[in-house]
Amino acid sequence: MKRQAYKVLPGPEGLLPPPASIMGVRLPDEGEGLLHGDIVSEEEAMEGAAMALLTRKNPTLFPGPLMIWGWTEHTREKAPPFFEIAHEIPGVRIIPMPDYRPIYPKIDPEAVINPCHPNLTIWHNKIEACIFVGVHCHFANVTLKMIRAGTNCFTIALCAEAGHEDAMASVPNVGADKLRKFAEVLRRLKREGVKPLYEGHGIIPSGWAQQAHLTGADIEQPREEVHVGDGHALGHELERGLDENEE
Repeated sequence: MKRQAYKVLPGPEGLLPPPASIMGVRLPDEGEGLLHGDIVSEEEAMEGAAMALLTRKNPTLFPGPLMIWGWTEHTREKAPPFFEIAHEIPGVRIIPMPDYRPIYPKIDPEAVINPCHPNLTIWHNKIEACIFVGVHCHFANVTLKMIRAGTNCFTIALCAEAGHEDAMASVPNVGADKLRKFAEVLRRLKREGVKPLYEGHGIIPSGWAQQAHLTGADIEQPREEVHVGDGHALGHELERGLDENEE
């Protein structure tokens, strides 16, 4: 397999790290993957990604709108193996990116920290290993560079398209079958003796559940108002954007 002189490693690398593609890193073909900028087998890329998730601090899954909105059969069939992966990573967090369009000029950084600023999410939560799955490629291309520039996070891109040079590990053409394969790689490494950093922990709750735990409040999920409709209003709202923040 081809080895690069330039390595795509966890940072911080600096304010403006060079795009990996300019440094000679090419995208993998089917059956291949990227690991630190090197073209390796798909299995080796998955092993490197799995090792990072099992042994680095605060492993986190970032599912994007291409997966969590479930608007095609392809996106819907990826949900079960996604949770299969989550259950194989002790201490994992799940931080969704449902809509990461910026809402400038008015912004509450704490309220929108994860969809608009994934690098700040990683700083804020001290995340040292993460997966992007179902994230639009143009958004991933930008944010992976931001994360590599200013954090020490090991980034993994399980991409439905061609993969991402600026991730520490990436596999292309990822559908449900490859997600199941990745879950099996996690299981195999644990069988072979890799001890997870958070062994004995389950999925770490976030949002209302995490706040309830930290404050000692009742863990019961708060009641939410249910809006019944035909779905067209939601789609129109997403298309229109968050207009209440405009000036």
